[in-house]
Order: sequence, then structure tokens, then C-alpha cells
Amino acid sequence: MSAPPMSQQAIPITADKNVCPTGRQECLPHRQTGMSSPPADRNVCPTRRSFVGHAKLIGGLTLVSRVTGLLREIVAGHYLGTGLVASAFTVAFTIPNLFRKLFGEGALSAAFIPLYAQAVKREQEQGAQPALTASKNSKVLGYRGDGGVAGQSADEFAVASVNLLCVILLALTLFGEAILIALMWLDQAMLPDRLLTLKFTAIMLPYVLLICGTAFLGAILQVHKRFGAPAAAPVILNVCHVAVVLIGAKILHLHRGLPAATTAALQTRLAYALSFFVLVAGVMQGLILLPGLRAVGFRFRPVLHFWTPAIRKMLRLTVPVALGAGVLQVSVLLDKGLSVVLMQGVDGAGHAVTHFSLFGHGLRYPMEMGAPARLNLAQFLYQFPLGVFAIALATAIFPNLSAVARDRDREHFKSVLRQGIEATLFEGLPCSIGLILVREPAVRLLFQHGQIGPHDADLICRSVLFYSAAIWAFSLQQILNRAYYSLHDTATPLVMSIVTLAVNLAVEVPLVWTRLGEAGMAVGTLASFTLQAIVMLLMLDRRVGGLGLRRCVGPVCKMVIATALMTAACFAAAHAPLFPRGAGRMIWAAQLGTLILIGATVYLGACALMGVDTINHLLPRRRSASAHDHVWAMQEGEATAEGQAGRANPPLSRSAMAENPRTHRHSVG
Repeated sequence: MSAPPMSQQAIPITADKNVCPTGRQECLPHRQTGMSSPPADRNVCPTRRSFVGHAKLIGGLTLVSRVTGLLREIVAGHYLGTGLVASAFTVAFTIPNLFRKLFGEGALSAAFIPLYAQAVKREQEQGAQPALTASKNSKVLGYRGDGGVAGQSADEFAVASVNLLCVILLALTLFGEAILIALMWLDQAMLPDRLLTLKFTAIMLPYVLLICGTAFLGAILQVHKRFGAPAAAPVILNVCHVAVVLIGAKILHLHRGLPAATTAALQTRLAYALSFFVLVAGVMQGLILLPGLRAVGFRFRPVLHFWTPAIRKMLRLTVPVALGAGVLQVSVLLDKGLSVVLMQGVDGAGHAVTHFSLFGHGLRYPMEMGAPARLNLAQFLYQFPLGVFAIALATAIFPNLSAVARDRDREHFKSVLRQGIEATLFEGLPCSIGLILVREPAVRLLFQHGQIGPHDADLICRSVLFYSAAIWAFSLQQILNRAYYSLHDTATPLVMSIVTLAVNLAVEVPLVWTRLGEAGMAVGTLASFTLQAIVMLLMLDRRVGGLGLRRCVGPVCKMVIATALMTAACFAAAHAPLFPRGAGRMIWAAQLGTLILIGATVYLGACALMGVDTINHLLPRRRSASAHDHVWAMQEGEATAEGQAGRANPPLSRSAMAENPRTHRHSVG
């Protein structure tokens, strides 16, 4: 892929070449800092790192998070299984995570990041000073339709936004607790599994305030290109979860082979302890962000007057995003609710409940007991590559898109978005097919032990099949949502969320009554994600006057061919005489390792042989700073000559340096 053209609205570097526009001391040449010799690449400003480089950092840390999360699910499945207690805890833990995605990582942050990024950019243009350490008297220019904030410094805007979030979340938490208490008090004949779900939810609901606050503070760090701590925060929850389950099971003497009633009682006690320690983990997650926030100059301080024009501007952008994100979270909650309501259960006397009455007709519950927990495990497997690759890439690209989306010349915006789309499909296509190919050995190796038996594993595999097919679409959707938000278009994702919610329900509700059972919900997810990704891409292409998607056809076709070759190679290996056969942990591990090794080798090799340029951005490269800057300068000149014939060359720009991964590989490796 050719180097993207440079934006004519880029931020000029200050006349003093010894000052990094970010103001970071480590960017100063050694002669100013008194160092006897320059450290390697010290004179390369960190803002020159491409979003691909940031995505690699986020992806690496998210990989650690996902691995520990996988360990969390393995350990929890071993001791809690997929029964009523595990299903109750799974649904209860979904509630605070829905609010996290709605407020912490959704509506407020989607509206906050573009405004805050523009404020930081404008302050740097005015004085090349660090945004949060600038003088409190330094005010950002008023809003002129370019996405800025009016009458506030970036620091004041960030502090006011955090205070607003705290007020909203505290009110929601208190209101939610009141609702839960009322539900438990009013329905004294509630089924035991549903009552247990409400109790777990009441314990973990304050986690909403902790995790949403952590996610929003992480958004501040992301604008300042500090992605490490926010990406590493989930590791704390996973480690705490694993430790509590292992230690608790040891103390309670919970193991396989106990009577069913004893097992359920011990699992309930363990789940209560786990619910309390979720709050402890939430506090610890927020604490690890404090060093990074201090480094960029942010200090939280309570303020009463946070209803400013900038906050009102953010809320106007937030409302449609919140509605759109709310529709998505309602869809998730409906899926969880349907899996609970349509699941077979037990009554207060311990008798199995397999049928219900509707308009005088007896109907059988279509899902077996434990469906929510099994669906959660299936979702975790398909979300594993999403967190490592797609969401990491979308998180890294969002501040960059936000900084250039309002420029008059949108060629830079389009080129960055095209590169993001190609990088997303480069990883999403093989992940979709690859997980389908390895689902059987993966599910059985990871989950078929302890309280989870072969039948549970069969049902999980069936759901993973359809969830996996949606990975590429969900990955693409993450990039497209950020593109719309960076353009301050929050209405389009809202409308599409409503449409896809209807599609999801229309597909999955009838299918759960077929032989698919709970896997029908995965088919609904596949249909809705695919529709949303394709339609939103076409609408965005039309809105910006063409994204130049024809330039992506060649690379994407090569990726499809490489994916097909990978599929053929794995299929041939699985039917080869020497392929491991049978059952058992070692057999499943050998099958999984063989397929992953063959698939990755064939796919990457085919992409390299066909010249897929995306692979070069994702592999580490090291060059000397002088050679690096020389190549970058030459390529910027070429882009300027081709795209802006007859115009004067623009000043060197931080955004151009940051967005050209082809010439900055040594800084992203």
C-alpha cells in the first residue's frame, strides 16, 4: 500500500527544532538536556508514531488481558460450571459492563475524545505547550464548527467532564439499587436462579462507578497517546477473579464428585465472594491510571460549576451516541434476558421446570439449563481476537481520525481510514475462518473439564461456529463507528443500531425454537453485524465524497485468497494420516497447535508472497532516525506533489509524522 497523502491542515512544528510539540522532556535533543550522548531514537518525537504502532501496543497488552481473561473463564468454568449459579453470576456481571460500554467507553467518551483532541491540538498550535500543563489562564478558542470547545482550556474541560460523569453514575447506581431491592421485595415467589441473579447484581452494581470512571480517565490518556495503562487495567480484574476462585474453592473444598445440592451451595458461597471482590478489583483498576494522569498534568478536583458551553456541546453529541450505544446494550441485555427466560430451570423445591404456559398452550423451554453461561464462554472465544486486534486498532485510530476529520482537505482522513480498514480485514478475515477451523479442539481443551462435560462443550462449539463468522464484520464496524464519531455524526450509528437490533431479534427468536437452540442467538448476531458493517461502510463512502475504496480492492482480494489457502491447508492437515486423533487434553492441544501453526504460516506466507503491504506495518522495523526522517521527507514531498500540484509545500507536521506508518516503522516496532 502506498504511503497516504499528507494533510494540508497539519500542525506545523515550531520554529525551535529542539522543542517537541508535545512538550515532553524526553523528546529534547541531548544537547539541551545535558546528556553526553543521545539515546537511541531519543530525537524522534513520540507523536510521530503511527496509529498502527499504538494498536500494536494496545494489542499486545490486550493480548495479556485476554489470556488472563481466558484463564479466568477456564478456572470459573472448572469450579462453577454452567449451571444456575454460573448463569446467575454471568448475567449479573453483564449489568455493570453494559454501563461501562455505554458511558465509560461509549457515548460520553465518543463525544469527549473528538472535542478534547481538538482542544489539545489547538493549544499546541497556539504555543506548542502540553495541553494539561498549560497555564490555567490559557483559554481555547471558541467553538467555530471545527469540533473545539468554547471558553475552556483542555484541562478545565477534562475536569468538568469527569465531574459530570461521576454525578451521572452515582445517580444511576443509587437508582439501580433501589429498583433491585424493590424487585426482590415485591416478588417473594421468584424462582431461585432469578433471585440469585438480582442479589449478585445488587452487590456488583457499584462497580459501574468504578469501571466507567476508569474507562473515561483512560480516554484522557489515549488522547495523549498513552495507551498502556488503560489497556492493562483489565488484567487486574482477571487476576483478582482467578485468585478468588482458586483460593475460595480450596477453602470451601469445592471439587467434582460432590452431591448436587452440596455443589450448588458451595458454588453460591463462592460466587458471593467473587461478587464482592469485583468491587476491590475496580478500585485497583483506577489506581493504576494515576501515574499516567499525573504525567500529563491531570489532577481530579471536585467542581460545582461544570455546566459549561463545552459540556453542553459534549452532551448534545452524547445523546444520539448514548441512544445508539443504548440500543446495542439493550440488544446484549435482551440476549442475556432471553437466555435466562427461555432456559429450563428448577423451582423452589428443586424440581426441573421444562415447560411454560402461553395463552393456554404448554410450550417447552427451547434452551437447556446453563445456556447463559455457555453462551458467555462462546462469546468470550470470538471476542478474544476482537479485543487483541480489532478494538485495539479502533482505539488507537480514534484520536488520529478525530484530529484530522474537521480539516478542509479530507484526503488525510480518508487515507488513515483506508489503512485502518485494510489492517482490520487483514486480521479479521483469517480470525473468522481460523476460529471456525479450530473451535472443536479449542473449546474442549479450554473448557471441557471440572463441572463442564462433553455435552456442554458440544453446545459451546455450535455457538462458536456462528459467532466466529461475524468477527470480520464486528472488527470493521469498530473502525467505522469511530470514523462517524470523529466526523461528529452520531445519528447514523444510532439509526443503524436500531435497525440491527430489529434484525437480530427477528433472526434469533425464531431460530432458538429450531434444532439450533441457543446457537440461534449467535446466528442473529452474525446477521446483524454483517448488515451493519456493510451498510455503514457504503453510507460513509457516499458521505465523504468517496473513500477511494477501489484502492483497497487489490489488497483485500489478496487477503481473501490467502485466507482460502489457509483454509485449504488446515483442512488437508486435519485429514492427513499423521494428524492427532482421539480425545484427551494432550490430543486436543496437539490438534489446536498444529492447526494454528499451519494456518498462520500459510496465511502470512501467502500475504508476503502476494505483496500485501499491510503486513509490513504490523511487523517491527528498526531504522536510524536520520534515515527515517529522510525517507519520510521524501515521501511527503511526493504526496504533496501528486495531491496538491502547484501549491506550496506544507510545513512539517506532527500529524503527518504520526499517521505514516510506512516510513516510521522503527518507532512502532
